[in-house]
Amino acid sequence: MKIILTTLNSRFTHTSIALRYLYANLKELQNDAKIIEFSINDAIQTIAEKLLIHSPQIIGIGVYIWNVSQVSELIHIIKKISPNTKIVLGGPEVSHEPFRVNLDNADFIIQGEGDEAFYRLCRDIFDAKPSNRIIKMGMPSLKNIELPYKFYTDEDIKNRYIYVEASRGCPFECEFCLSSMDEKVRAFDIELFVKELESLWSRGARNFKFIDRTFNLNIKTANILLDFFLTKEPPYFAHFEVVPDHFPESLKAKIALFTDGALQLEIGIQTLNPTIANNISRPLKLDKIKENIAFLENETNAHIHLDLIVGLPGETLKSFGANLDELVSLSNCEIQIGILKKLSGTYINRHDIEHGMIYSDIPPYDVLQTSQLSFFEIQTMKRFSRFWDLTYNSGNFKESVKLIWQDESVFENFYDFSLWIYSQTDSTWQISLQRLGELLFRYLCEVKKTDVKFVAKNMLEDMMRLKGRVVPNYLMPYTDNFTANNKQGTSGFNKRQQ
Repeated sequence: MKIILTTLNSRFTHTSIALRYLYANLKELQNDAKIIEFSINDAIQTIAEKLLIHSPQIIGIGVYIWNVSQVSELIHIIKKISPNTKIVLGGPEVSHEPFRVNLDNADFIIQGEGDEAFYRLCRDIFDAKPSNRIIKMGMPSLKNIELPYKFYTDEDIKNRYIYVEASRGCPFECEFCLSSMDEKVRAFDIELFVKELESLWSRGARNFKFIDRTFNLNIKTANILLDFFLTKEPPYFAHFEVVPDHFPESLKAKIALFTDGALQLEIGIQTLNPTIANNISRPLKLDKIKENIAFLENETNAHIHLDLIVGLPGETLKSFGANLDELVSLSNCEIQIGILKKLSGTYINRHDIEHGMIYSDIPPYDVLQTSQLSFFEIQTMKRFSRFWDLTYNSGNFKESVKLIWQDESVFENFYDFSLWIYSQTDSTWQISLQRLGELLFRYLCEVKKTDVKFVAKNMLEDMMRLKGRVVPNYLMPYTDNFTANNKQGTSGFNKRQQ
């Protein structure tokens, strides 16, 4: 095999649409090319072995923030064993400089969209024509690009998410995001794209993740895509990233028709503070955002995923806490709390001096300290984020976790809880569900002084939502009282500790 296309996905269930674009546009070289995907959990030497066993002349690797360190090690091993194999890198992590991970052993780097450029470079390599090591690309016409969807295998369709895109680019200029570097939004031919979706559906695809940065920017296209799924029989899953202030009535009407579990909308809020939003060149229409979140929460079955960022230039803990309190008051949905990252090529670095921004040069390049947040406060917020995921976002303690704050500040009370639980575990990882539940139970009863029976009732009701759950030892004394006051009894879970 002359050409191997590979990457390390963050999970096994993910697939790389980028590799399939490259493969789809290899023209006559396609018969001598192969896609081989891995995950970041695979052993690097084993990955090298599985690539080199094909004796490739060229290995193209997709490089991202989550795999760049592993890719650096992989390049080192490949070049030690097979120094004549040409290594070509592409992807967001190498499209902008400076490179903060050693990639010196790579032979070529394609910066920008490589759909057509990779083919031309492979031709030059085979024809022994000279080429620059770093190849800077503009944006190719989407009309000239072969679509990649038929190159998802039946195994992909059966076991993994299928990534698709109706457009590329983003019209906004948020300074922390690489998409702000795009000059404009470009759309694929919608009729052709829908035919490709239909083909995937006929092959059994049911899990679709749209990577468009602004799905609801073009309402006509958005309606066409929603209509596609509304004509299909559930169950299926469609994920879209949307802007929060642009939901005209035609879009709302269609979103309201989706059944539970069919539609997921990811909404990048990032901050609700107008001053901070202005700092990072992010448009913020608060009234519209609140109105649309309320609509999605109360009038649809869509699963909503909201994003907030810790460490934005000028943002204090108090300001961030107000953001979180506001979002929780608006919705019961998942709220992802992320830490600001400094990606090469973004404009966020213009705040470094004024706001004392200090970042790690090790992936994922997260902020370590600002003039408003100390290193220790950001460390605390990283743990806050992790415990928030484990308790609030996981859905395992959907109602009982709310007892931490009840009618008071969500942020202030959960902040205290995160400090306490870390004092008990000295870790944010490898905490079993039973251990986590016991800690929550203890905190509510011993620290918050909430009535024990009331806490037990709420935690047992949370457990009832998932059939087959086992009642842990710390709740066993309260099951008889719960059964007497609950018509459903404990049929939803096993009473014996396994």
